[in-house]
Amino acid sequence: MPDTSPVERLYLTYQPQVLRYLTRLLGQHHTAQDLTQETFLRATRTPAPDEEPLQRAWIFRIARNLALNHIRDTSRHHALAPDAPLATAAATNDTALMVNEALGKLSPLDRDVFVLRESAGLSYDEIAATCDMSTEAVRGRLQRARQALRVLLEGVLVNERARGIRLSGRNRA
Repeated sequence: MPDTSPVERLYLTYQPQVLRYLTRLLGQHHTAQDLTQETFLRATRTPAPDEEPLQRAWIFRIARNLALNHIRDTSRHHALAPDAPLATAAATNDTALMVNEALGKLSPLDRDVFVLRESAGLSYDEIAATCDMSTEAVRGRLQRARQALRVLLEGVLVNERARGIRLSGRNRA
């Protein structure tokens, strides 16, 4: 296998995670692909940190900043309402749409911290470095986001279970 450059190694290592994070955050796969490419293009302009956990936080900070700039620029052009639900092309059922809508109701920072943890798999320390906050603040925001999502989705999940039970009952008749 030929030798790869440091940026190529970063790309091969983190590209799937960055794409998944941006797709979940933005709700648009095509835009997420473009911003993923831009993330690694910008990574070529400055030397990466030497240690792996720092590299991961550094790459996600670049991706996060690009996403926040994109969201801000898009909202300026009124293409995205401030409280618009996040919808993905992959959302093929009502439950997935409800989850995206619930994520859209979180504060931008809570949503970002939650997606960095759950979709990108970053550690608390990596999220803290990415978002320029303390690890304790990350813990608090994650707890708040999870609680809010539980409340927002509680009715949806109960309805989904109830609908499944009714459908089973109809199928027996």
